[in-house]
Amino acid sequence: MGRMSGKVVIITGAGTGVGQAAMVLFAKEGATVLGVSRTQVNLEQTLAQVEQAGGRGSILAADLSSDDACRHVVKTAIDRYGRIDCLVHSAGVGYSWAEKSPGTMGDVLNTSPQAWEEVMAINLDACFYMCRHVIPEFIRQGHGTIVNVSSISGYVGLAGAHTYTAAKAGMINLTRSLCVAYAAQGIRANCIAPGFIATPMVASVLNLFDDPAVADRITPMKRPGTALEMAYGCLYLASDESSYCNGTVLTIDGGTTARQ
Repeated sequence: MGRMSGKVVIITGAGTGVGQAAMVLFAKEGATVLGVSRTQVNLEQTLAQVEQAGGRGSILAADLSSDDACRHVVKTAIDRYGRIDCLVHSAGVGYSWAEKSPGTMGDVLNTSPQAWEEVMAINLDACFYMCRHVIPEFIRQGHGTIVNVSSISGYVGLAGAHTYTAAKAGMINLTRSLCVAYAAQGIRANCIAPGFIATPMVASVLNLFDDPAVADRITPMKRPGTALEMAYGCLYLASDESSYCNGTVLTIDGGTTARQ
């Protein structure tokens, strides 16, 4: 029996990175998974990995910066599987987004209102929308678990990427507030806070680890984390093993913030 046997889980951002690793891992642990992402071809690749591992699931392409799209995701999960036991919200953009949308990872003075709204919509609004639509299902069932993927940048200041850091900070305190508001109704809400992780989202800055001296200043472990290491953190918070964790921020950063 896997740690998620019999559970139905929505995993957003499932096309790449942490969301992809989580979808495959949760399926291996017995969950039926609905993977969501913007890009259909990436989702198909993730689903192929799930099926190769003997897992069960399906996929749905959606832009989660829209409230209507998030409503559709939750409805699709209910229509297909009859209930939802867990939401793992990993969808979001990071430094690599600036390659597609210049000006979105700057400091306040170099961020336009349009760039601010764009990143906030993807990184924070989507979290709000998904929680807004999944929580009524959890209340109806009398149970449910939310795991949001935030970042250590949500509580450590950076010289740039100010919209990103603000959104991740908002996600952390939204998660804590969900715990306070809904714990009595059988709902747990936690999040992980990754450090530097070797995923496409931060690919443009991973070359920092090529210099051992710089790598040591970033983290005592002198390497970036992996998507799978983050997925295991999500699995713990989603599983019954963490039944007394609520409002928790699980830092998984190789020791980066231990020096702060």
